[in-house]
Amino acid sequence: MTPSTRQTKIANLIREHDHLTVNELADTLNISKETIRRDLSELARLGKVQKFHGGASVPVVAGEGPFRDRMGKNAAAKMQIADAAVKLVSPGETILIDTGSTTLYFAEKLAEIPNLTIVTNSTKIARVMSADPTPARTFLLGGEFYGDNRQTVGSMAIAQVQSFRAHHAFLTIGALDTRTGVMDYSIEEAQLARAMVEQAESLTLLVDSSKFEQIASFEVCCLDKVTNLVCNDPPSDTMEAALLKANINIIVSGR
Repeated sequence: MTPSTRQTKIANLIREHDHLTVNELADTLNISKETIRRDLSELARLGKVQKFHGGASVPVVAGEGPFRDRMGKNAAAKMQIADAAVKLVSPGETILIDTGSTTLYFAEKLAEIPNLTIVTNSTKIARVMSADPTPARTFLLGGEFYGDNRQTVGSMAIAQVQSFRAHHAFLTIGALDTRTGVMDYSIEEAQLARAMVEQAESLTLLVDSSKFEQIASFEVCCLDKVTNLVCNDPPSDTMEAALLKANINIIVSGR
C-alpha cells in the first residue's frame, strides 16, 4: 500500500467515525503505531485531520453541521464512486468540479493525476487539488460565500465559469428521475451547475443510489446532456432504460 493510499484510508476512517485513536487506526489497518503517527502528522499538515493527543478527529475546517454529516454518510459508497470516476480523467485535462461530499472524495483521488487544471467553487476541493505531491493548476471561483459548504455561488461565480472551457464537468446532484433529469435542492447550486454543464465537453454525474427516482426543486439539465453516470448500485430497470436511451454510459463502482 502506497503512503498516499494509506493516508486516504486513514482520513476516510476518521470521517466515518468523527475521531479515532492511534491504537484504533493501527488495529484496523494492521499498521504500526509509528506509521500511523507519521501519517496523521502529514494529514494534519494538509488540513485533512486535526490531531489530538493519541489520535485525530475531523478538522474544524471541514465544517460543522450538514456538510460534515454528509462527509460521513455513505462514505464507503462515495469512496467507491470516486475510485471509478477518476479513471475517466487523463493528465493535462481541464476539469470543472462543483461542491459536494462525493466530489471532495473524488478530488482526493484526482489529486494523484499530474498536470490537471481544476476549476471549482469549493474551497475544500481547491485546497486538496493545490496540495503536494502533484499540485494542479487550480482556479477558485469568486462569488457569494456559503460558510457551511465552504463554497461560492451567485452571478459572479457563474460569469467566471463562462470564461473557461473544460474537457469534463463532474457534478454531485440532489436528485435524478426519468422525466426532468438532473435536479438540485438549492437554486444557487443548480444555476452554477448549469453553467458548468454548458462549458464542458462531457458531463459526469457522481451519484449514490439514494438519489435515483427522486425529485428536487430546481432543474439542472435533461438526461441528454449527461455523458457518464457513476453510481454505487445499479439503477432500476425503468431508470436504466431511460439512461441508456439518452446514450449515457453507466458505471457501477466496484464491478
